[in-house]
Amino acid sequence: MAARTDRQYGALGDIPPARAFLPLLLLAACGSAALIWFTVRDLALAAGFGATLLGLAALVVLARRLYPTPVAGSDHSPDWTVARAAAEAAGIAIAVTDRTGRLVCASDLFGEWFPGYPTPPGLFGDAAPPENLAQASRAAWRDGEARVEGIGHGALRLDVDITRTGRSEDYLLWRFSPVRQPSAVDDIHRLITGEAGRHLTEAGIMATLIGGEGRIRAANAAFLLRAAGRIDANITGRDFAGHMRVDDKGRLFFAREEKGGLPLRLLQVPLRRPGQQSIAQDGPLLILLIDEPTSAGDGTSALAYIETLLSLLPFGLAMANRDGRMLFVNNAFARVAGLQSGETPSYPGDLVVREDQAAVADAVRRFAIGPQMSGDIAVRMRGQPDEPVALSLAGVRGLGDAAVLLSLKDNSEESNLKRQVAQATKMQAIGQLAGGVAHDFNNILTAIIGHCDLMLMRHTPGDSDYDDITQIKSNSNRAASLTRQLLAFSRQQTLRPQVLQLPDIVADVSNLLKRLLGENVKLEVSHGRNLGAVRADPGQLEQVIVNLVVNARDAMPDGGTVNIQTYAVPAVKVREMRQQILPVGDYTALRVSDTGLGIAPDILSKIFEPFFTTKELGKGTGLGLSTVYGIVKQSGGYIFAESETGRGASFIIYLPVHAAAALAAEKPRAPARRSETWGTGTILLVEDEDMVRTVAERALTRQGYKVLTAADGEQGLEQLAGDEPIHLLISDVVMPNMDGPTMVAHARQTHPDLPVLFMSGYAEEQLRRSIDIANVAFLPKPFSVNQLAEAARDALAGHGPEPEPGSK
Repeated sequence: MAARTDRQYGALGDIPPARAFLPLLLLAACGSAALIWFTVRDLALAAGFGATLLGLAALVVLARRLYPTPVAGSDHSPDWTVARAAAEAAGIAIAVTDRTGRLVCASDLFGEWFPGYPTPPGLFGDAAPPENLAQASRAAWRDGEARVEGIGHGALRLDVDITRTGRSEDYLLWRFSPVRQPSAVDDIHRLITGEAGRHLTEAGIMATLIGGEGRIRAANAAFLLRAAGRIDANITGRDFAGHMRVDDKGRLFFAREEKGGLPLRLLQVPLRRPGQQSIAQDGPLLILLIDEPTSAGDGTSALAYIETLLSLLPFGLAMANRDGRMLFVNNAFARVAGLQSGETPSYPGDLVVREDQAAVADAVRRFAIGPQMSGDIAVRMRGQPDEPVALSLAGVRGLGDAAVLLSLKDNSEESNLKRQVAQATKMQAIGQLAGGVAHDFNNILTAIIGHCDLMLMRHTPGDSDYDDITQIKSNSNRAASLTRQLLAFSRQQTLRPQVLQLPDIVADVSNLLKRLLGENVKLEVSHGRNLGAVRADPGQLEQVIVNLVVNARDAMPDGGTVNIQTYAVPAVKVREMRQQILPVGDYTALRVSDTGLGIAPDILSKIFEPFFTTKELGKGTGLGLSTVYGIVKQSGGYIFAESETGRGASFIIYLPVHAAAALAAEKPRAPARRSETWGTGTILLVEDEDMVRTVAERALTRQGYKVLTAADGEQGLEQLAGDEPIHLLISDVVMPNMDGPTMVAHARQTHPDLPVLFMSGYAEEQLRRSIDIANVAFLPKPFSVNQLAEAARDALAGHGPEPEPGSK
């Protein structure tokens, strides 16, 4: 309903003040009296005329003050819109009356509470005497404000505030505010969910408010934890009785605490609804729950209390009596011991293998009858006879029948992690050893191959010694291949990674695999969809696939099937696998499986070790799978073996998906190498191994170079500081006293443009990460005389190998 308003008149403040006319009136009266006295010369007549004029002027002023004239052309009506909007937002009703008692303005809520917009103070009809409001109205006109509290109006109780207002204070503002009725239900709701509920929780008191229909309206944290298992659980609106259970003895328990829960004591407080004179049977209830106390002197009650506490612990705990019979087993103990749900063994010896039963029974007997003490014994559980576990025993007293406390710890995950760490540590140590052996062996092979090349220069085919020298060089090259495999296992070989697709690599090597497998072994290849690209060395991946397929062929002497699969493994799948070693991420997997004899469990953990082989003597080096392991790990991937004796084996390789975009343009190819290896100039050769230095010196001298030699970095700097100009520096990397990189760093200070050629038995990639020197070439050991001559020629010509991206 819209508010009612009347047209207002100008305020008294718009009329000129009375004191503005007084000087004029006095001047006019005095002038008239003086004129009469001057004309008739009668003082009484003049004074009476002046007094009459003053009286008439006073009457006019008084009339103007009592009956003001409306101001034409202007509207000074108060705008009650803002006041009405504020009243509606505050939930109060307002009304405005003038001095004549007329209702000038009223809010919509006033019309809802008082239909027909009656004029205060006659609002309540005969329901309430209007004398209080009338007295308050007179008091407001007199004092400026008044208040009447607690006037009943139907279901409402109202407080009335009356205030005199307006420009000339000629209006009364009536404000009607509803009185909030106190509610015990609201108070209890705030108590349970607020600070008081937290204090009840800390005191161990569980509190909940339920409605007359039996559904939960609020609960404190202690009740939520016991009833739902979480303090942040939302159980509002659920049936209270659904969270409780009663046993055959009439004791009350929480439903989720099936076995070993403590009985509860329930206190209920009925809450009276507003306006009720008596407590309704179906009204809201405050429920308070506390644990039923147990008697300390009662052994049976104490035992039940201890069992309840033990059932909540995450450790495997059980109790036995003096006769060795099991009294109690918690869930963690049952899980470690391999028991079914609800199963309780008769004796502790029933949990272990037959050989350990006597030892367990004897230990339980000693701890039951002796002084209170504790100890451990190693036993093998019946469900896991291959893994000994520690069974802890402790004698207890004062718990009724209980005499021995037993505990088991589920250390299977810890044992697996220990084995994995031990295996990783062993593989790392073997890799370091293999890398060191390969480095030293490469120096020896360099000397052997170099001397063979020098001897072949003096012999021609058909000589009696030519074939022997050729055979020595061939065997040396085979030995060099073994050292490369050792470097692959130790992750120290030189890789040339590219962004590629695994199906392309498998397709490139498929024809070779078919020839290797023979006629009685079938090759099956399948590829998944949406495979991500990987970054790896394609040549090394081909070697991985060949090694795995050859091993699969050897495991199937009577024929079978080799299956090669590629498929995508997204991060979600990796997370579901719960693999401890494999980090969560997107992978592309390569699986090579066979239908052969399988791998025995006792050797499954050793198959990646170098020189370990199950083949007959002389038929295997034991470096095939170790090479696969090194290549995969150096490529940032992971490899796992799965096998079941008599049902074949599988090797799964996980390579991380390469997220970076492929390069827009390929790296420009190096210019073609010239076949001519003769040269001129002075070369400084720094090598600590005498046999390698001798071979390299003779080889370079035969190619036309003048060679200066040094045994370490310090001697090399002395040679460099001499008068002889040096055109090329060839140095080993690892040397005593001063190594090659340190020597080159000092040499570059005086010879910044000196070409440098490093030679080493370690991998180029590893050396470039550790050598912070720009514009250096690299020659891996072992090398032939011709390879050394080509490297020296290219280094002098400025065509040495470019550094790897990101290396210096």
